Amino acid sequence: MFDPTTLTGLHTWISILAIVIGIPVVLALMRGERAGAGLTAAFLALAFLASSTGFLFPFFGVKPSHVVGGIALVVLAVAAYALYGAGLVGLWRAVYVGSAVASLYFLVFVAVAQAFAKVPAFAALAPTQSEPPFAIAQGIVLLAFVLAGVRAVRARPGMVPA
Repeated sequence: MFDPTTLTGLHTWISILAIVIGIPVVLALMRGERAGAGLTAAFLALAFLASSTGFLFPFFGVKPSHVVGGIALVVLAVAAYALYGAGLVGLWRAVYVGSAVASLYFLVFVAVAQAFAKVPAFAALAPTQSEPPFAIAQGIVLLAFVLAGVRAVRARPGMVPA
């Protein structure tokens, strides 16, 4: 499917792994729990790598993908500090939860955009990604992550620093 020996292949696989590992991390947060320390660390590291490797592609000028990648890196830095620096104490728990959910959202947001750019059936629906099917898909993704984030922030039982 993707050649992992190319930058595109490596970036794609890292992004897919970050999403796959991020899902159980966010689901645990929605239950008021923490995923295992290794799983959480893997998600944060892979999300960082996914966003970072996006800047290695040749480009001229700042593109929307660079803005999303830059924001994602800042959000990941906040999540890492809240978890490892502040130990989830007090308000830092909500900051971590929100940042972790937002980090997964950015990865999924880009995955949807790439699907509309690369998958012929989706590209036919929104060739410029300014058509309603693209906006509807991204709106559904955003709504799902906002709801997940609210639920995760409100879910308190069992949330203790590891």
